[in-house]
Amino acid sequence: MAKPVAGETDDDAIVVINGDVEVERGELAEGVFIVNGDAYVRGRVDGDVILVAGDVIVRGRIDGNLVTIAGQARLAPRARVGGDLIYGDEAPRLAPGARVVGEIEEENWFDSLGLFPLVGAFAFWLAMSISAVVLGIAIVLIAPQALEAAFAQARRRFWTVVGIGAGIFVALPLVALFSAITLAGLPLAIGIGLALLPLAALAYVTAAWALGRALVKPPQSRILSFLAGLAILRALALIPVLGLLAWLVAVIVGLGLLGAAVAAARTEPAR
Repeated sequence: MAKPVAGETDDDAIVVINGDVEVERGELAEGVFIVNGDAYVRGRVDGDVILVAGDVIVRGRIDGNLVTIAGQARLAPRARVGGDLIYGDEAPRLAPGARVVGEIEEENWFDSLGLFPLVGAFAFWLAMSISAVVLGIAIVLIAPQALEAAFAQARRRFWTVVGIGAGIFVALPLVALFSAITLAGLPLAIGIGLALLPLAALAYVTAAWALGRALVKPPQSRILSFLAGLAILRALALIPVLGLLAWLVAVIVGLGLLGAAVAAARTEPAR
């Protein structure tokens, strides 16, 4: 992999997503930011050096702060850091003669910034997105005509579809609640409760299909249409509050589409 190297008159900071950075002797960099990779500073950095995941070896001079989040900083003899040396994983190693003008501090970003909940939320979002992709593509392949019929219903009578979906969305939990009051109705309540989650997932991907089909029309692939609609919904899901509202609207519309398509299929005259 190529290693970005600072130039003698570099005015910009070096930003690398995946790869190593070398600042050679006699060279100057305004700053270094690396997401995944190592840094070798033999020259001078007139700014901060920040590594998210990687090690840094300093044999020259850093005028700003040196920050390693997941990695280790190693300072050779005569190396100099003009600011603070902040680390979050492995403690830095300073050879005799190396100098840090500021403080050497350990910072636990996962605790102070609450990154564990953030990572957990992103993992949940990713898992839901992957599940929706798998479910949606399976439905597109298994029942393409049913999806086309659902989309046709949305085009012909959208607000009727929304009304049907809202009715189903409210009615099913109420039926389950009232059924649970009596012992005889308890099995029905349990059955409805167990069906709500997969039904909501089916409604969600159906709404994603309809949204995508409105944007990516025939003769384009049905799968491409579904992925376009799902991408919009999953992007909205990343936004607090708005993501929840988007999910709610998608499920209601999807339930309406499914209900309207089933009703249309039952009333369609036999051929």
